[in-house]
Amino acid sequence: MARKIFKRPPILWFWPVTVAGMLMAAFSVVPGTPVPQVASGIFTDVTVAGGITWKHFNGESPDAHLIEAKNGGAAFFDFDQDGLLDIFLVNGGETPRGKSSTPVRNALYRNLGNGKFEEIAAKAGVDHISFYGIGVAVGDYDNDDYPDLLVTGYPERALFHNNHDGTFSEVAGKAGLKGSGRWSTGAAWFDYDRDGWLDLVICHYGQMSFASAPRCEFGGTPSYCAPSSYGKGAPLALYRNNGNGTFADASTTSGLDKNIGRGLGVVAVDVDDDGWTDLFVARDGSPNLLLTNQRNGAFRDFAMQAEVAYDPNGAAKAGMGIDAADVNGDGRPDFVMTAFNNEQHSLFINPGRFPFEDWTIASSLGFLTMSYVGWGTHFLDYDNDGIMDLLIVSGHVNKIVELTSSNVTYKELPLLLRNDGKGSFRNMQETAGPAFQTRYDARGLAVGDYDNDGDVDATLVRLQDTPVLLRNNVGGNSSWVGFQLVGTKSNRDAIGAKLTVRLGERKLVRWITGGASIFSSHDNRVVFGLGSSPGPPATSVEIRWPNGVAQTIDGLAPKRYHKVVEPQ
Repeated sequence: MARKIFKRPPILWFWPVTVAGMLMAAFSVVPGTPVPQVASGIFTDVTVAGGITWKHFNGESPDAHLIEAKNGGAAFFDFDQDGLLDIFLVNGGETPRGKSSTPVRNALYRNLGNGKFEEIAAKAGVDHISFYGIGVAVGDYDNDDYPDLLVTGYPERALFHNNHDGTFSEVAGKAGLKGSGRWSTGAAWFDYDRDGWLDLVICHYGQMSFASAPRCEFGGTPSYCAPSSYGKGAPLALYRNNGNGTFADASTTSGLDKNIGRGLGVVAVDVDDDGWTDLFVARDGSPNLLLTNQRNGAFRDFAMQAEVAYDPNGAAKAGMGIDAADVNGDGRPDFVMTAFNNEQHSLFINPGRFPFEDWTIASSLGFLTMSYVGWGTHFLDYDNDGIMDLLIVSGHVNKIVELTSSNVTYKELPLLLRNDGKGSFRNMQETAGPAFQTRYDARGLAVGDYDNDGDVDATLVRLQDTPVLLRNNVGGNSSWVGFQLVGTKSNRDAIGAKLTVRLGERKLVRWITGGASIFSSHDNRVVFGLGSSPGPPATSVEIRWPNGVAQTIDGLAPKRYHKVVEPQ
């Protein structure tokens, strides 16, 4: 396979187009210095080659606090706006009897553009938090063109405001997002009231206390207790952006505080195509939530009507990671949810009405995931054929599982599942690369095109170990077109936008979502695979912005990213 070429920061140029008051920029990439490594498989592990050495710490101890097993977030985002995706990694923390020999620090790796990364968390002011870290949500909450960081955890949260100079300031208390005493997990930025400012939904897990945590064991060996040992759970929290750097707690007025349960993963996407962003929340041993935006500041749970709250036997799965994409090419968002071993991960197909269709078995997802404990998951078109495939990372909770089961292991293989375009998946383990034949204790998963070559890469967090950075080797063999949307009246990140590209009889639909996977954040750019090269000489895109404005842009050159600024 051809050697992978990394790219320097993109060169931008602007020209007016036919939409009044709007500028669009296309940026191409200039070949840089080849990395001295021959591609092997669909993905290559480039962690060492990239200079990534940070190590996760979770405070594992004889007390077996469940929080030790439920953390490890990752994010792809361009913090310094140089056109290259950087990586932020959330560390766990110490427990009363699980101490670290070195200070527990988060990591921020600045992308140098030549396949290398520089660790600058201390310099940027994001290395230290005063609580046990869980996950990260990236969003430009003040619309200043620079992404900010929310870090969830126990018993507090942190909000790092981007200062535009390579540093961040922690402002959670000032912003009203401290969340003292709560065990916060997954989070998503989205504009639920369409006022142009990013709001925030945060999941909470259960009643947590290091001093009075439940104790469980198996055969005399300490083991993590069942989720129910931590109570019925806690309510969702919704914070409305005031537009002045502060947030108002809208949990009660929106009705979200009525939803008690153990929430982990959340994705924000327009489920019913009414132009208003909704929420799907994956919950651990609690019924899942499908919260539809009522367009008046409130949400209503339709999970029972959609038949996604429970499995077909009426049991609540151990829902963890969640994502949304059009799996079967009908232009509507479908949902994947990871779960515990022997439960099977779920695939819910959205037919445009309730109930949804459970394709867990029909898609082969159930068979492929029966022995796995899935965490981070994300749809991605890894080969740019225009069909959304699926990436899942896994790892069991209790190490003693291998003493009790013949087909379940503690460390587990990641899964790259190829979609046939009709919603049926095939495991690509044999050709995916050595990383997909290596067992990990994985948690967070983030995806993004960190080398700007038009195919989507990924990074995953391992408990008590270094992360894994995976470079995509095959997407560049096909044609593609990418988009970076910049909101003006809508939120700057354009979270909630819907994009449609037509290829003859095919209609490819993508969304800019909030949240997704578990504990993690992703590249906000959207890549459409256009199939075998050279592909069409030009294409067009239809954009429905988060505020409802629609526009069409024609004559877009392939194999480059196009920056589109929302019409004024």
